[in-house]
Amino acid sequence: MEHFKNRLKQSLTSTNLVLEEILEPIDGPEGRVVDAMRYSTLGGGKRLRPFLVSETSNLFNVGRDSVYRVAAAIEMVHCYSLIHDDLPAMDNDSLRRGKPTCHIQFDEATAILAGDALLTKAFAVLSDPETHPEPEVRSRLCSLLAESIGERGMVGGQMYDILAENSNLKLSGIKRLQLLKTGMLIIAACSAGGILGGADRETMASLQIYSENLGIAFQITDDLLDVEGSEGKIGKKAGKDKAQGKATFVSILGVETAQKNAKDFVIQAVNSLKQFDEKADTLRELAMFVLNRES
Repeated sequence: MEHFKNRLKQSLTSTNLVLEEILEPIDGPEGRVVDAMRYSTLGGGKRLRPFLVSETSNLFNVGRDSVYRVAAAIEMVHCYSLIHDDLPAMDNDSLRRGKPTCHIQFDEATAILAGDALLTKAFAVLSDPETHPEPEVRSRLCSLLAESIGERGMVGGQMYDILAENSNLKLSGIKRLQLLKTGMLIIAACSAGGILGGADRETMASLQIYSENLGIAFQITDDLLDVEGSEGKIGKKAGKDKAQGKATFVSILGVETAQKNAKDFVIQAVNSLKQFDEKADTLRELAMFVLNRES
């Protein structure tokens, strides 16, 4: 586990260095939106999605410069989604990563613009030849991300989440909701590593199975933390899902069954990596980390 923690720390540090470079402060009135982008992107976070890009691409010995630019792009999309998710029109949260949310720290209009700018910046990075010399690879990365976060992906999941409040959602519904809202960007992170590494169709399918199961396990533990975690550890308000009438894995299954389900999904994620050698050990350890996380 110590090896895993060191690799996670290394990935976090390398991703942050790239983000610092990409999100360089600027002068003038427009500098305020960059300040908000930096505040929401550089102020903490586990960098799970960048780590997935890093570790899946490591299976194919991909150069690190390309890896961390792609990782930074996906993290910017994740941070954009958090900014918008926290807005009064969405979840109306005041705390994120242990500090005031973007619209509280700045204002609502600036937060909306910061999210918009992070999203567009991500595609600027992916389409830049500095990220990868091959136009086809850059095009595939852009298409992957667009399909993962649009109306049939993350944004569609957010719409589903809003409409599902105070509804009698079944287990199949919550699985689909969370696959779209949370899982699709996790799948994209793993698939991006495969694209960078020139993985064949069979290998890409294995990475998708791993990331789908990991994404569901991640969301179940997130739901458990909302019930059992403390605000100090999770960095956001606990108990808000129940307060907002949201259907979750825990509200449908109960704590014990949800815990068992999370473990089952982690086992399926680990089993999907059988075709890989010890290079995938960190991905296996990551699955266990997701299962046992406290924040």
